[in-house]
Amino acid sequence: MNTNRSVRVKDIVEKFQMEVINKGTDYDTEILTITDVNRPGLQFIGFFDYFDPRRLQIIGKSEVTFLRGYSAEERRKRFEDLFCYEIPALVISRNLDVFPECLEMAQKHGRTLLRTKYTSVEFTAMTIDYLNHALAPVITRHGVLVDVYGEGVLIFGDSGIGKSETAIELIKRGHRLVADDAVEITRIGSTLSGTAPELRNYLEVRGVGVIDVEKLFGVGAVQDSTQIDLVIQFEKWEDDKFYDRLGLDENDTTILDVPVPQITIPVSAGRNLAAIVELAAMNNRQKKHGFNSAREFAAQIDGHIDRVTRENELKNQNP
Repeated sequence: MNTNRSVRVKDIVEKFQMEVINKGTDYDTEILTITDVNRPGLQFIGFFDYFDPRRLQIIGKSEVTFLRGYSAEERRKRFEDLFCYEIPALVISRNLDVFPECLEMAQKHGRTLLRTKYTSVEFTAMTIDYLNHALAPVITRHGVLVDVYGEGVLIFGDSGIGKSETAIELIKRGHRLVADDAVEITRIGSTLSGTAPELRNYLEVRGVGVIDVEKLFGVGAVQDSTQIDLVIQFEKWEDDKFYDRLGLDENDTTILDVPVPQITIPVSAGRNLAAIVELAAMNNRQKKHGFNSAREFAAQIDGHIDRVTRENELKNQNP
């Protein structure tokens, strides 16, 4: 699992086509490791408690207007106080003019000074979204990921048990392949999404070889990524093992500390695995919407037993 990810400041500059006003001494190597950004309004009035210098610093029209109320010497002091910390960069939004004192202190302390055409709100939103994806924890698991009726279904199982063959049948039924063999899973907040780590749209079928799903079935048969909603474990059928027949047992598996519903499907000759996966995906979607067929069935059985019991008791009381 890769949880120690980072983004270079220069990559942010290229991504959002920012103007480099001053290159800090560590501009080529400076990295961002957290998704938060900061608008240093409080720092400009001298409040540095709980200040995190690892954050990208952004100032906009409000901060610039506030700083205009100070003399040049006072502004110099406030920018020096900020640049004394090893911040990754200070970004000025709206293509606003740079205070000479700001540039002077950035050069003195070797800090990176940037400017963007976007407003502070726009740039903050875009940057946080970009960092959330770029710094998200990632893990690669062996399996097949398909989108079935809008549900991301991640299929695990021993090699040769039929995962890829099931994926082919699902594709023929109109569903979409996301990844085969290796699935790259990313956690953003409490949501897991999966994609193919490198080569997309390829699927390996024993006896046939590797096929290009997009070329064979069309662009509608593949999908770049999907949220992971359900994990299905394929395992060989064991006659002496008990398998849940009602579906009342609800189990989760944990991926990147996020719980995901999991079911086990026993594999034996003659079972239509693609149809079963379809049913599992539809059933999982219904559960998310508050409808649980197994519980409703059990409730009806319990209600029927209660009615029969009451009827028998009344009969015994009035023979």
